[in-house]
Amino acid sequence: MTRIEESIHQSIAVKQQILSDTALMQRVAEAAQMIEQSLRNGGKIHFCGNGGSAADAQHLAAELSGRFYFDRPPLNAEALHCNTSYLTAVGNDYGYDYVFARLLRGTGHRGDVLVGISTSGNSRNILEAYRVAQELGISIISMTGETGGKMRDCGGLLLNVPSTDTPRIQESHIMLGHIICELVETAMFGEGMK
Repeated sequence: MTRIEESIHQSIAVKQQILSDTALMQRVAEAAQMIEQSLRNGGKIHFCGNGGSAADAQHLAAELSGRFYFDRPPLNAEALHCNTSYLTAVGNDYGYDYVFARLLRGTGHRGDVLVGISTSGNSRNILEAYRVAQELGISIISMTGETGGKMRDCGGLLLNVPSTDTPRIQESHIMLGHIICELVETAMFGEGMK
């Protein structure tokens, strides 16, 4: 078996584990409902992550604020790292641990949802943002690897992919994120717009 084939088999195996985990599947459905309810009530969906998880955060925010399967009104969603002037200023002046928390404190409101994406579940800047979210009454969804890391204990909904392999976790995060975006879009706008 080549390394290419092995990687594909590993990715499929993780997704098969997700598919057979009924509790995790239920939490994915709950995440979509949580986001839908927030948006219906005028809330905003904030995403945050670092590195590849930042790319996933931005990707999923774009699926909601742009479009997913069909044309429909934009949804209020944004990744917290997209303003590089802000990111570098706060990182320099206050420390990188506070880049998400400070912006969330300025833009977040009760009833919003914060989606933190971290393969380890231990990203300090996400944990700081969670503290602010709890203060402001913002709901939390954590997308992590198998253990959940420190994010497991921060309340909210835990979508922990059953793997410790970073690329396999990230592949599954984007899959689950796409499913959530589809469920939200369909619930809010109906299949008639396709």
